[in-house]
Amino acid sequence: MTAGKRLLDVVLALVLLIVLSPLVIGVALAILLLDGRPVCYFSERMRTPTEGFCLWKFRTMKPDAADRGVSGGDKSARITRTGAVLRRYRLDELPQLWNILRGDISFVGPRPPLRQYTKKFPALYERVLASRPGVTGLATLAFHRTEERLLARCRDVDETEEIYCRRCVPQKARLDLIYARNRTICYDLRLIAATVLRRVGLH
Repeated sequence: MTAGKRLLDVVLALVLLIVLSPLVIGVALAILLLDGRPVCYFSERMRTPTEGFCLWKFRTMKPDAADRGVSGGDKSARITRTGAVLRRYRLDELPQLWNILRGDISFVGPRPPLRQYTKKFPALYERVLASRPGVTGLATLAFHRTEERLLARCRDVDETEEIYCRRCVPQKARLDLIYARNRTICYDLRLIAATVLRRVGLH
């Protein structure tokens, strides 16, 4: 990561934490009052193919000790009352501003995968995670809705895993590598702007 990209991350994260603090508090209170504890969800994600970190999110599902893998239709019944709204506007990812300040992730980059996928596709993620993982990115913008549609049809964990590994992982990696070849501060700003516009329904 370049010094300019890191400076952009820190400054933008600090500004957003200040500006969005009422929203962060409001979301936390809504989850606490409507769905109960825990308010946040913590998940190990990978910064490199072998180095993990704790990713922060607002909780959108009922806890399940046996939970594993990505979310598909098999987990839809666990989405909480507030979870559907938070997921639609990606407000569940607001706590990741803390991850950005810590340097775990950037604003823009490949989404950080679960350890099970870096173990399954080590050579692929060696290339993808040469870029610092991010909250949004080219793959997120171009493929996220398709991924959601594909996985929403899955009715059990095995089907979700099969579809994700066969259809989603390679497509997202292809887009992440295109981003890696073209990344600049200006490109990052364009992707951030496109993400914001999509979240507010203008794109």
